[in-house]
Amino acid sequence: MKALLVIDAQNGIINFKDFKEEMPLIEQVIKDFKEKALPVIFMKHLDEIEKSPLHKGSNGAEIHSSLEKYPDHVIEKATPNSFFNTNLQKQLDLLDVDHLFITGFNTEFCCMFTAISAFDRGYKVTFIEDATGTVNTDETYEMKGLDIKDFIGTVLHWSEIIEVLDFEEYVEIYKEL
Repeated sequence: MKALLVIDAQNGIINFKDFKEEMPLIEQVIKDFKEKALPVIFMKHLDEIEKSPLHKGSNGAEIHSSLEKYPDHVIEKATPNSFFNTNLQKQLDLLDVDHLFITGFNTEFCCMFTAISAFDRGYKVTFIEDATGTVNTDETYEMKGLDIKDFIGTVLHWSEIIEVLDFEEYVEIYKEL
């Protein structure tokens, strides 16, 4: 069975900058899964650090209001890897999932770490590159001109173990899910 992971679609990230390109794509992928009655699992990153925008118990830690009606399951995590010290593996086993689709935030951390970890656990992984976003920029990494999403997508694609698609390719290949 296929399942969708929506990683860290929380106020503290989404309200940080304008994600007008990513949010409609993420929401459309969610709707595709909901229409086919396939599981939609939201990962929620929670920090113990009080000044963190994702501090446990804060408004920033809540799922963004535009997406809060969609999760079938919400799983909390404290690291970039959605599998580490969570019950995600158990939930996927219960649902008999063998193919995970990855969307959400931040591309180069939680999305990438989770995609690699999912592959390591034997899942087929589809990473929808333009349905991920990041609060970071080329300046964050002191690498002028760096397109973070494209770079991460290229690295994962070149690994030849994770399927990396843009939204249009996803629609073409998985229109029937």
